[in-house]
Amino acid sequence: MTGYVFPESFVWGSATASYQIEGAATEDGRGRSIWDTYSHTPGRTLNGDTGDVAADHYHRWREDLGHIADLGLGAYRFSIAWPRVQPGGSGKFNQAGIDFYSRLVDGLLERGVRPVATMYHWDLPQELEDAGGWASRETALRFEEYAAGIVGALGDRVHTWTTLNEPWCSAYLGYASGVHAPGRTEPAAALAAVHHLNLAHGLAGRVVRETAPAADLSVTLNLHVIRPASDSEADRDAVRRIDALANRAFLGPMLDGAYPADLLTDTASVTDWSFVHDGDEKLIAVPLDVLGVNYYSSTLVRAWDGVSPRSDADGHGKSAATPWVAADDVDFLPQPGPYTAMGWNIDPEAFTELLLRLHREYPGQPLMITENGAAFDDVVSADGTIADDRRIDYLHRHIAAVADARAQGADVRGYFVWSLLDNFEWGYGYDRRFGIIRVDYDTQVRTWKQSAHWYKRLAATGRLEPATS
Repeated sequence: MTGYVFPESFVWGSATASYQIEGAATEDGRGRSIWDTYSHTPGRTLNGDTGDVAADHYHRWREDLGHIADLGLGAYRFSIAWPRVQPGGSGKFNQAGIDFYSRLVDGLLERGVRPVATMYHWDLPQELEDAGGWASRETALRFEEYAAGIVGALGDRVHTWTTLNEPWCSAYLGYASGVHAPGRTEPAAALAAVHHLNLAHGLAGRVVRETAPAADLSVTLNLHVIRPASDSEADRDAVRRIDALANRAFLGPMLDGAYPADLLTDTASVTDWSFVHDGDEKLIAVPLDVLGVNYYSSTLVRAWDGVSPRSDADGHGKSAATPWVAADDVDFLPQPGPYTAMGWNIDPEAFTELLLRLHREYPGQPLMITENGAAFDDVVSADGTIADDRRIDYLHRHIAAVADARAQGADVRGYFVWSLLDNFEWGYGYDRRFGIIRVDYDTQVRTWKQSAHWYKRLAATGRLEPATS
C-alpha cells in the first residue's frame, strides 16, 4: 500500500476492558468475578499481579474521556463489568454500578464520542462459576437477564452493543488450558462453554433488538489465520481441524445458523454435543449490524508425526493442558520474527488475508476492527517522552493491511486500537504494555506515547502515508 485515504465515515476508536483498567474491585457494591479469584490465586499471574487497582479508571474516568476527546476519536469501546452492575450474576441490580456506566456513556456523548459497550469481557460473577460457569446452560440464561437489565438501563444512548469479547478465549483458555480464569482444564467443559457462550450471544442479541432497536448489534471474535507448514494433505487437514475449533465453532452458529459438521465429528471422542438443544442454533444466529474482528498474529501448524517432540507455539500461554480440544496430533510451530513483547509474530499480510476471507464467505456482513495493537518494552526518556517507534510501525503496517482489504472490497468500517491505556494484561500482569497512553502504576499519571500523537494525526486526516522504511 503506497498511501491511502480512509473515508470520513470510517470510525477511529480505542478499546479497553473493565477488569483491565477499572480497579475499585470492592467499591460501591461490586461483586467478585472469576478474574478476582484467579488473579488472587498464587502462581496464576506474573508477579502475583491483580486487577484490584489496575489503571484506576473507576475514579479517573473523566480524565480518560478527556484523553479520548483530545485524541479526536469518534468511538470508544469499553466493557461493562457484570459483577459491578449485578453482583452474583442474578437477581437485583446494583444501582451504583449502573450509575457509573451511565455517567461514562453520557460523558462520551457530551464529547461527541460514540459509546461501544461490550457486555462481557471475561469477568464472570464468581457465583455463576461456582454453579458451573460457562459449562452450564444456566449461565447463558442468566446472561440474558443481565443483558435485559443493562440494555434497559442504558437504552439507546449506547451506539453499538457488543455481546461478547473473544468467546474463544473464554471457552478454551478458561476451561481447557486453564491459563485464563477460571483456570479449569476440562476439554468437555470447554466445548460446552463454546456452545453456552454462543447461546448467550444469541439471547442477549435478541434483547438488544427488542429493547434498543436503534442501536447496532455486534459480537467480537478473535479469528485465527492458520497456515499449513507444507502442502501435504495431512498438514492441510491440520489447518481444517484448527480452523473448526478456532473460527467456525463461532462463525458457524452465529452467521450460518449451524455448527460445522466436521467440528462435531472431530470432537466426538470428547463430547456428544447433547448440550445443544433443539432450536439453539436458530437462536444464536441473530443478524449482526457489524462483526467485530480482533487480530494480533498468525498461526502455523502441521500434523504431528507421533515421534518428534511436540511443538505448542500457539501464542496462547504455557500450560500442561492444551486449549485445542481433540487436536493433540497437531503441532503449532514457531514462526520467524520480528515479535512483539508478547512473543507474537508480526504478520500484517495475514490480517488482510483474514478480512478478505470474511468478505468472501460473508459478503454482506460489515466488519469492524475492534482490537489491534502491540505490546513492546517502552522506554521513558529523560525528558519524559516515550518514543515507541516499533508500536507506530506495527500500527502503520496493520492499518495498511486494513486499507489493502478495503481496496479489494472488504466492508471494513472502522478500527479500534488496543489499547487506550496500559493495563492489567491478564496472566502477564502489568509486565506487558499495550497502551498508546502510558500509565505509571505507582502514581496513575497518564503520558501520551509517540504512538498516541501519531494516531491522533491519522484520526484527524484519515490519511495513511506510505511507510518510510
